[in-house]
Amino acid sequence: MTSGDQGGPDRTTARNELSGVVNGPVVQAGTIHGGITFHVEATAPAGEWAAPDEIPPLTVRFRNRDRMLDLLDGLFAPDPEGASIGFAALYGLPGVGKTTLASRWAERGRERFPDGQIYVDFAALRGGTAGADVSEAAWSCLKSLGVDAAYIPTTLADRARLLRTRTAGRRLLLFLDNISDPAHAAALLPKGRGSVLLVASGSRLGELAMDGARMVPVEPLDRESSLQVLADRCGAETVAADLEAADEVVRLCGGLPVALQVAAARLTTETRLTLPGLAAELADESRRLAGMSLGKERSVAAAFDLAYRELAPEPARLHRLMGWYPGVTFDGGVAAVAAGLDPRRTADALKALTRAGLLEETPDGRFRFHDLVRLHARERATEEEDLYERPALVRRVTLHYLALTALADRAVRLDRLRIADHRRLLTDVPDPFAAEGGPEPLAWLEAEHRNILGVLRAAAREGTLHTEVWQLAEAFTVLFLHHRHLGDWRESLELGATAAAEAVVPAAEARLRSLLSRPLMDLGEYAAARRELDTAQACAEVSDRLDVRASVQEFSGRYWDRIDPSRAMAAYRSALALNTAAKEYRGAAIASYFLGCAQDAAGNSREALGTLRGAHEQLTAREDPRMAARVLMAIGLAHDHLDETREAITALSEAAAVLRAQEATHYEAQALVALADIQERSQGDPREVRARLERALEIYEAGGSPRAEELRERLEEGRDQGPEEEPATG
Repeated sequence: MTSGDQGGPDRTTARNELSGVVNGPVVQAGTIHGGITFHVEATAPAGEWAAPDEIPPLTVRFRNRDRMLDLLDGLFAPDPEGASIGFAALYGLPGVGKTTLASRWAERGRERFPDGQIYVDFAALRGGTAGADVSEAAWSCLKSLGVDAAYIPTTLADRARLLRTRTAGRRLLLFLDNISDPAHAAALLPKGRGSVLLVASGSRLGELAMDGARMVPVEPLDRESSLQVLADRCGAETVAADLEAADEVVRLCGGLPVALQVAAARLTTETRLTLPGLAAELADESRRLAGMSLGKERSVAAAFDLAYRELAPEPARLHRLMGWYPGVTFDGGVAAVAAGLDPRRTADALKALTRAGLLEETPDGRFRFHDLVRLHARERATEEEDLYERPALVRRVTLHYLALTALADRAVRLDRLRIADHRRLLTDVPDPFAAEGGPEPLAWLEAEHRNILGVLRAAAREGTLHTEVWQLAEAFTVLFLHHRHLGDWRESLELGATAAAEAVVPAAEARLRSLLSRPLMDLGEYAAARRELDTAQACAEVSDRLDVRASVQEFSGRYWDRIDPSRAMAAYRSALALNTAAKEYRGAAIASYFLGCAQDAAGNSREALGTLRGAHEQLTAREDPRMAARVLMAIGLAHDHLDETREAITALSEAAAVLRAQEATHYEAQALVALADIQERSQGDPREVRARLERALEIYEAGGSPRAEELRERLEEGRDQGPEEEPATG
């Protein structure tokens, strides 16, 4: 966990006053609190794979599910004649303890799964486009298995195929929590013998049985187990002193662990409350809440409501307001912004909610609600807060994430085309990404991307935050340029483009719609991509911004690359001319790069060399070695197409060296394979060819690329042809 604070206590809060005139759309922030929580699992060194260990740890004592644990042991006992993969579905009421049961079984059976345990919470993936959640779940599983984002395929079918390949020969536990669609589980079945797919759902997904799943109902705790949970929290002597009252508390909590824990928390924190008094309060509360929307879980609602009414005003208000928070998890900074409190008072309120059992603190220092507690908080907010408070909270949280996402975007690359002007928004805001030991911006965006997307959706629904929505979507896209969450990228850009249209900012709409063409093309929706580009071009013309028009032309060139090289080259030439006129020299260099690649692909390799050399010179002058090396790689390929072998090898060798120094291993591997191909054709030193292929294989294996198998076979074939001859000497 890394703090975003810089300096003394007075730096914790930054207020931004807007005055004067700024060109371009401006958002004024209210209060932005520092102290962002940051936790990302450390990555293994290149070439190593660290077994994932992701299933949430137990945060309370596990009580008397021994029969269920033994049942799971029996279901998944090794059987040479049985199925190679274990598959079971836990189902039962919300709050009954399905996740806790799975966590305990995973913990005590760790040695069964030497290759790791993977956890996917589908509750965090919902809300996007149809099917996006299972595709994102596959993406998450592949990342956990060591596949680099650059090598994760775009379609669900290809991701599922790669998942089977990566799990073959490994013994893994894959736990899918809060699943609602049986088809999602079937798509994520691992392949390694001895592996287990365990799913948990609030309803009985009978269709899973058709895929071979064993259906395992998780019932509420029995009387004895419930009494033990109560005794664990408030003391065995307290329960023994009035067993009749304890029995009544257990009955009124319905055997649901989450209700028992909240009820017991009151006994430990309220010294004057007795077991008979708690039982009487629960009985009264259950009758009062009989008509609440929690329905069958009204016994849980009674426990929550009693705990809630004992809170001091600030923790109670924070409980209500965070029920409206549109993300999945949150840290102290987000909670402070949501409630409009200073960080110290927020920390005290969070501690009070955690003590009351209404909030869970995760191992990384963040907080989250149980789903039922969130529903209770939301109902309390609806009943007790003013109508204006929810949209005000959404605006505060949106500005908070807009500021942090904009800072992360700039930390990745400063000189990139942006429509939003965030200078006023970011005035005096501490930059956590610039602080010593601060978070790596892309890793932070990846860890927060579910929360950011949730905030975007909520802000878009408000109908009054159009500027904030499109600006957040624009900044957020930096994550997706590196990590291809295609469904989420598409949704965020669609929300942003719609908001820009509503705000009547044609430059922003043009930029976002042209960006939207990227995920659409990756998803194979070319007609939709063409429509977005046509709209983007019209908006760009209205905006009368040369740099925006240039950007749209560049994206159009990427579209035409597939089917019409001449139109692609025309689009890139237009982008080059417009960027040059706008004095956007990096944009001009990138347009030249794409133009040169298109010329080479069309067979005009000599012309391409001139274009590409100009791009390389400009990018080198702008101190952009990574992009300059990519251009140099294209120069090498153009030389190869002209049969200029020596020049091709020189350019590609230099490109590979720079890309390695820049840790751009995905492109380094491409350069190395191209070099090996050229040297093999030209009867180069076989040992040098092998060394290049072995380095490329190392990169692909470390990143989980499907190309690794192809290179492995190629190297094996070379070995089968016998040892290389030593070169003549003397």
